[in-house]
Amino acid sequence: MKPPILTRFVRRNDGAMTAFGLLLTVAMICVGGLGIDVANVITVRTHLQIAADAAAHAALVAREFKSESEAKDIAVQIARRSLPEDRFGIAIGPDDIEFGTWDAVSEVFTLVPNSKTAVLVNTQRLAERSNAVVTYFLRFVGMYNMDVVSQSVFETYYPTCFREGFVAQNRVDVQSNNVYGNGFCIHSNDHVEINNGNTFMDGTIVSMPDSADMVVPTSGAGSNPGLAKALRSGSYYLRIIQRIDEIIAGVEDPDSPYFRTDYVTVDPLTKDPTLYKTLESTKGGGVDLSDWVPGAIHYLNCASSKKQVSWGKPDQKFVKGVLVTNCIIKFAQGVQLEDVIMINRNTDLDSFTAASSFTLGRDDGCADGGGAQLVTKGGVNFPADLQVYGGQIIAAKLIKFAARNDGIEGISLVSGDQIDGASLINVGFCGGAGMNNNFMAEYFRLAT
Repeated sequence: MKPPILTRFVRRNDGAMTAFGLLLTVAMICVGGLGIDVANVITVRTHLQIAADAAAHAALVAREFKSESEAKDIAVQIARRSLPEDRFGIAIGPDDIEFGTWDAVSEVFTLVPNSKTAVLVNTQRLAERSNAVVTYFLRFVGMYNMDVVSQSVFETYYPTCFREGFVAQNRVDVQSNNVYGNGFCIHSNDHVEINNGNTFMDGTIVSMPDSADMVVPTSGAGSNPGLAKALRSGSYYLRIIQRIDEIIAGVEDPDSPYFRTDYVTVDPLTKDPTLYKTLESTKGGGVDLSDWVPGAIHYLNCASSKKQVSWGKPDQKFVKGVLVTNCIIKFAQGVQLEDVIMINRNTDLDSFTAASSFTLGRDDGCADGGGAQLVTKGGVNFPADLQVYGGQIIAAKLIKFAARNDGIEGISLVSGDQIDGASLINVGFCGGAGMNNNFMAEYFRLAT
């Protein structure tokens, strides 16, 4: 007679693993629960990181023209669009934002009050802020919440192409038998055209959105040593072209980043310009050196945008000063500008032009000082023998030039349209030296 079923069940030993299975199930639930909590923390941290990156970028962009406190307020507003306080608590506040400097080599951020070069932003969900991340399973071991912090550092930088190079929104067309020094840059947001016989030294850059759009003769790279190695794909928003109106206004304002104390005499106490000169555009002989006052801000106004004014007499050198005009300026042969800014509101394609032998900047081997800048809402045309030493031309329209063979050492050309260059030029590279007074627009990148 078989024992009762209950007795048989108690005596069975084929379920000996059941107790271990229960323990294993509990362990798996714990590990799975830990995974859920950790995954939730990673999700929250990613959310905080995105907000921190957006806030850091906004803070640094705003800091360009606003105070620290204003920039911080803007950054907080940006971050709280994705981290609303009613849902996430105080995940970011003004005290979580610091301005300073960033050392890319050591990857160290240093707090520097009033800095505009780098910013560090923390976004935080902390128990002490009553917004820590709540756990689901770790609470069974006494951990009811977790602190999560994300950090972002943004820094400003100036692309090499804008320091020394030819940069245009549309085509850049350079001809044949030119030599481009180590580090020089040719960039177009459309395409670059190059003829035969050019030499590109190591470190040069030739870039456009798609390097396959490069226009080059059939012999191609073989007839242009170094070109293949120099090619890059990429594009830039030409921020400095959008700043032309600000530059025009800023050259007269001591509080503007575009004001140059190296060029303008200022009162030692007020720091305001002390010399102003209104030039006469109706003079039959135009403007010459006797009209120029070193250290002054000069104004030359024409009743008509078609009015052309002759500037200087052959081989005259204009040193130290600023010109603001709306006239077409035609430089006499051999005119030189050193420590001079010329601003032109004229929109003509030849708003600045010369017959030949115009020199922008001092030929001093890339030494500090002696540079010169032309900024125009129109175009620039120098058909022969242009020389540029530590100089800059910013034009909303076409820049067209033909340079002396060894007449370029330290040059920045930026056009909102296109650049047409000539042949037989040797472009020397200064590495930014001696070009301190050039106008630059900062760019922003994530440092860490």
